[in-house]
Amino acid sequence: MGEAKLFEVVDGAGVTLPTGFRAGGLHCGLKKTDRHDLGVIWCEVEAAAAAVYTTNLFQAAPLQVTRESLAQGGRLRAMLVNSGNANACTGEQGEADARAMRAGLAEKLGVPAHQVAVASTGVIGELLKMDRVLAGIEKLPGRLRGDEQGDDDFCQAILTTDLVKKSACVRLDVDGRTVTIAGAAKGSGMIHPNMATMLGFVTTDAVISPELLQELLREVTNVTFNMITVDGDTSTNDMLLAMASGLAEHRELTREHPDYAAFAEGLRYVCAELAKAIARDGEGATKLIETTVVGAISDDSAQAIAKTIIGSSLVKSAVFGADANWGRIIAAVGRAGQPVNVGTVDIRLGDITVLEQSRPVAFDEEAALLYLKGDTVGIYADLHMGDGKATAWGCDLTYDYVRINAAYRT
Repeated sequence: MGEAKLFEVVDGAGVTLPTGFRAGGLHCGLKKTDRHDLGVIWCEVEAAAAAVYTTNLFQAAPLQVTRESLAQGGRLRAMLVNSGNANACTGEQGEADARAMRAGLAEKLGVPAHQVAVASTGVIGELLKMDRVLAGIEKLPGRLRGDEQGDDDFCQAILTTDLVKKSACVRLDVDGRTVTIAGAAKGSGMIHPNMATMLGFVTTDAVISPELLQELLREVTNVTFNMITVDGDTSTNDMLLAMASGLAEHRELTREHPDYAAFAEGLRYVCAELAKAIARDGEGATKLIETTVVGAISDDSAQAIAKTIIGSSLVKSAVFGADANWGRIIAAVGRAGQPVNVGTVDIRLGDITVLEQSRPVAFDEEAALLYLKGDTVGIYADLHMGDGKATAWGCDLTYDYVRINAAYRT
């Protein structure tokens, strides 16, 4: 496959593998359990940095502070994150707390405050227990590790209702030197990004300017994190942040660099794997749903249709019940607000054709039932109108989703 020629997937590796990065985590007391709830990614040099943020108008205080940091030169040394409390809708005190977190870690690490970014996730509308947070920050430098344990501690620190940690990593050659791209993410509910995901972090040792990294991050986000949905809710805290140490020491990447395409594809792969992991780990989910739309009038149109299908509660419920109800899929196609020729739509469930040229096709119901009982379900729609195509990811809607969210604060 084309991907294999451009990069090598590194299984089991995470954000500490790229040269120059260490990470860690600990329990400071924000969560009711003894799971980690405070984590950090640290770079030994000033890293080129970029970020994308939620489009929710009620943006949490940490996002404002991170914006301030990146506005001062686009370079970071550390990323500090807590779980168990979103520090969102907390007013001036919330902003002061986010700045205090930034200043506290900067002092402990001996770096300027504007070279520290901050992120939070958890319950909205509650003030942080800052005595616990600051006490945890005091201990964080001693928890930094450049190995798998450091990566695992960080990944555990960012989880809320997630069942599993989410990480991905690739290696590729740039100017004959090995470049590594790695990522970690959290997200399980309140997932319907229009920028990124709940929280995502990417590290790389590539040499790239903050400006180009920002452009590329937006492009990659548009076809990965922006194409997942669990429940149609866009969080107040969504953020994706990337840091590039430059310690691979190749020629600086530009769009004209012969290895730029490989780097861009490697970054896309890492982000896509994290996005799919979030969709698969949706609250209460039992299945990953992958929806591919082709033959649309444009990629943007295909994206809108794919996300409408994947976001349909009726489609998600049908997949949970292993019901080959293609009527719910065609209804979603028709209400996506995009041009559709109502006489030329094909729909497949995996390899099973259920609709051809907008007409029902006799299919093996038992085979469809068996397919839909699997842990990954593919929905394929061909509009036969143009060259537009897109893929979106989501999950089924189960009884457990309601149970988890009915008791989220308790």
